Amino acid sequence: MIHRKLRMGMIGGGKDAFIGAVHRLALNMDGMIELSCGALSHDMKIAKESGELLFLPEDRIYTSYDELFEKESKMPHDKRIDFVSIVTPNFVHFDPAMKALKHGFNVVVEKPMTFTLDEAKQLQKKVEETGLSLCLTHTYSGYPMVKQAREMFKANTFGKIRKILVEYPQGWLSKLSEREGNAQAAWRTDPKKSGKAGAMGDIGTHAAHLAEYISGLKITKLCADLNIMVEGRALDDDGNVLLKFDNGAAGILVASQIAAGEENALKIRIYGEKGGIEWAQMEPNTLLVKWLDKPAEIYRAGQAYLSDIAKANCRTPGGHPEGYLEAFANIYRNFTQSLLAKMNGEEPTAAMIDYPKVDEGVRGMAFIDNVVASSQSDKKWTEFIV
Repeated sequence: MIHRKLRMGMIGGGKDAFIGAVHRLALNMDGMIELSCGALSHDMKIAKESGELLFLPEDRIYTSYDELFEKESKMPHDKRIDFVSIVTPNFVHFDPAMKALKHGFNVVVEKPMTFTLDEAKQLQKKVEETGLSLCLTHTYSGYPMVKQAREMFKANTFGKIRKILVEYPQGWLSKLSEREGNAQAAWRTDPKKSGKAGAMGDIGTHAAHLAEYISGLKITKLCADLNIMVEGRALDDDGNVLLKFDNGAAGILVASQIAAGEENALKIRIYGEKGGIEWAQMEPNTLLVKWLDKPAEIYRAGQAYLSDIAKANCRTPGGHPEGYLEAFANIYRNFTQSLLAKMNGEEPTAAMIDYPKVDEGVRGMAFIDNVVASSQSDKKWTEFIV
């Protein structure tokens, strides 16, 4: 019986990186994971300095992920890592993820999962071949009230779903920031590093995942209009997509990074025959439940009336703020608990396996491909091909 912290290696996320620090805060929240080693930057100097700042053992501060996999795979089982967390830009997701699986390590990886759909399918095949686990950090699915909404639709509380509206407006790329020294903007707007989509790849994939995750439906067709609003930019910074789902429901998805003044205003509304829900990421502890024939209800995180899954992902008493970091931590905790159960030959619970997996990563890459193809086409509808 394995009863210890799981050992993790981090790829990317050095001292000047944004998302690596967020991951470390989240994975430390439950005390179930130990950061044991890292290849924290492609820059040897930054990699060493970052490892020292995190108090990693000197012999486990690596200067490349190839070195990490080679040396960690040769360590005895009571010392080697159990999984890696890949927190690099999009174009450095596939290679370390594939090499991790080949060396017998489970994987956590940032979204979108890969650079291309073909790479995503290769990863999916490798996960199936190895029997290892891959977790994709679609953060917003970790919020307890998102899970509450999902459970309500699973229980058919609102009848057949008819309409899904999801929007993710940001304003941080309203200027040509990629040419003003903003490192995050520079790689996210570079087709060689980000991929074929800009805003739709960065935040549109979050919106699409949230729509499918809560509703339980799959996108089958779409009609997309992608725009470059800031002159001189190489990738879309704004887009609108009409959606059709596999039960006949219709939807609208908006993703924009030039909505000046907006922060991270992700919002979703889903309507069935009897009513629906509304949830906003910037007020995450509230779920508004609307009814056709009675007053609306306000559901709040931390309350006893929530579903078991939602309660399992609440961390504080009702009325105490919990948000982005806690949602991130829920994904790490569920993945870790699932992995421990698997390592011990036990069946993971429904709550444990409730984290985004490789199949969702493939659908995310397919969403990007289909949205770009639709925007470039003169046809009204593009079949959603995976």
